[in-house]
Amino acid sequence: MNSSTPSTRDRILDAATELFYAHGIRAVSADKIIERAGITKVTFYRHFRTKDLLVVAYLERQGAWERAALDGLRAAAPDAAEAFRRFAQGIGAEACKPGFRGCSFINAAAEYAEPGSPVRAVVAEHRAWYRRTFAAMLDELGVPGAEQGAEELMMLRDGAMLAGYLGEPSEVADALERAIFAVVEGRRLPTRG
Repeated sequence: MNSSTPSTRDRILDAATELFYAHGIRAVSADKIIERAGITKVTFYRHFRTKDLLVVAYLERQGAWERAALDGLRAAAPDAAEAFRRFAQGIGAEACKPGFRGCSFINAAAEYAEPGSPVRAVVAEHRAWYRRTFAAMLDELGVPGAEQGAEELMMLRDGAMLAGYLGEPSEVADALERAIFAVVEGRRLPTRG
């Protein structure tokens, strides 16, 4: 097999990613994914016994991509402040792409309301990773209260994803960058007491 030819599992995930993101997870049947991937039902179920297992794999793959992207930004940036700037610009660039529908994880959580579902577990772990990463970046900048600051940045990131989908995408990057540094500088101010 040619190394550039995607595996059957990857073809299924590629089809699912495209369809889930464009139409919503619950709106896409296994039959639509099977048709898009150009496989048989037997082949589909050999790789994914249930649609929920496919959804988990889809989110895990998306999460790996997002983690690699942010880790790459952090490694390439001279400091955490520049990494935050590049992060904001990256979200802004994504929001301006045709077909942008917001955050895959927020979308999945909205469709899987059951807190104990495997889908929600993947969403929770991904969000926890973001919070840990944001806290580490705030620590690098010497920002007090990094964990609480990370929660605030997570809310800003979520809001930017929704603004990119529902609002004016071209304004997302600059607005997110301003908001991130408002949190950073606000946390550095002495508290009154």
